[in-house]
Parts: sequence; C-alpha cells; structure tokens
Amino acid sequence: MNELIKVKTKEDVQVVSARDLHEALDIKTRFSLWTKQNFKHFRENIDFTSVVTTTLVNNGAKRELQDYALAISMAKHIAMMSGTDKGYEIRDYFIKVEQAWNSPEMVMKRALEIANKKVEKLKLENQQMQPKALFADSVATAKTNILVSDLSKIIKQNGVHKIKVNGVEIAMGPNNLFKWLRANKYLISRKGMDYNMPTQRAMNLGLFEVKESTRTAPDGHVIIQKTTKVTGKGQIYFVNKFLKDVA
Repeated sequence: MNELIKVKTKEDVQVVSARDLHEALDIKTRFSLWTKQNFKHFRENIDFTSVVTTTLVNNGAKRELQDYALAISMAKHIAMMSGTDKGYEIRDYFIKVEQAWNSPEMVMKRALEIANKKVEKLKLENQQMQPKALFADSVATAKTNILVSDLSKIIKQNGVHKIKVNGVEIAMGPNNLFKWLRANKYLISRKGMDYNMPTQRAMNLGLFEVKESTRTAPDGHVIIQKTTKVTGKGQIYFVNKFLKDVA
C-alpha cells in the first residue's frame, strides 16, 4: 500500500497532520480558514488536538506553525467532504490504513507491546520502591533501641555493603561499623572504661543510650556492665547517612 499521507501513532491512536492533509487534498483555501470551516463539526481533544510544528525559513531560522493531530476517523470525513476525486482516494487510503491497524496480527502486536511496557514499568517501580520498603522496615524497628550489630544488619539490608574507614574501604559488618563509629567520633576510641561508649557529641544528638546492667562476680562483688545501644533517632540518622553516601 502506497503511503499517500504519513500516519503516526499517538498514545495508541492513529493520527494525521492537518497540514499534511490540507496539502494532499490540494486545498487552495488558506490553512487557517480551512480549519475554521471544517473543524466546527468536530470536538477538540477528542477528534483532534492542537499541536505546534516548526519549519525552516529562507535564512535557516526555525518558525513555529500551528498544526493539528487529526484522528483517522476525522481525517476520513474531511477527505470525503472535499468532494474531489483526490479526496475519495485519500479516504479509501485511510480505510485501508484502519483495516491494517485493526487486523488480528496488529491487534496482537499492540497488545504484546502494551503488556511489555507494563512489565517494564512494574520492574522499574519495584526497583524504586525496594529501598523505600527496606528503609520503612528499618524505621519500624526505630521504636526500640537496638545494638550496633543490629544497626549494621539494617544498613546492609538497605544496600550498603561497603564503608570507608580512614580512606580504606571495608565490608559492612558489626565490627567494622564499630570502627567507622569510632573513626567518625560517634563512639569513644580511647582504650579504657569508656571504650565504645558514645561521645558527648553523639549523646547531644540523641543517637545513643547507654544501658547499664549488673552481675555478681564469683567473689561476691557487683560488676556494672555498660552496653551502647542505638536509639530510634540514631537508627534513622545512620541509615539516612549511609544511603546518602551511597547515592
């Protein structure tokens, strides 16, 4: 089938340029007047939509032109309304284009294309939502204070597998997270009674709490044990921080 007029697909609908149709019908009436006379029988945004095209003028500059995207059904009517042999030829051409478009093979092809697009869209949405879902899980745990080892698991679940300590990249894990926290002055690095306890800065930020527990030694004296725990605020703070560094 010879292409009399270029037919495009817009949002799964076949459309034709009004200017192309005007030229193919060999209409002598000015384009703007022709559209005014013929378009009054049709509905904008249903049968046709307004578009802007560009054309090159003599000096090479671009000039904008008013155009319209016509549905094939509207283009057929206008071609027939011209009352010329050329008009009927173009109308018959549009009918053949529609028949080809609505053939079982083409309908199946479009259905497969639509299905593939939906699958790709769902894959993309799933990829985008996965970090959010993981982070939502981490926020859910923020209702209770947790150990640093548990924080390392949450951060890793959010896709952070490597961290840098003093410029050296190491794997995310409980021991290495302790190293990172000490190197970045969230925990005390000085050996002694306060080793791995929160720094004053970290406490001021509300990132940690120190939980004290007691146990009795075999000789009868009481031993006080201190455990650093990450607060809910701290969990959100560190997950956000590591996710930002990864991004």
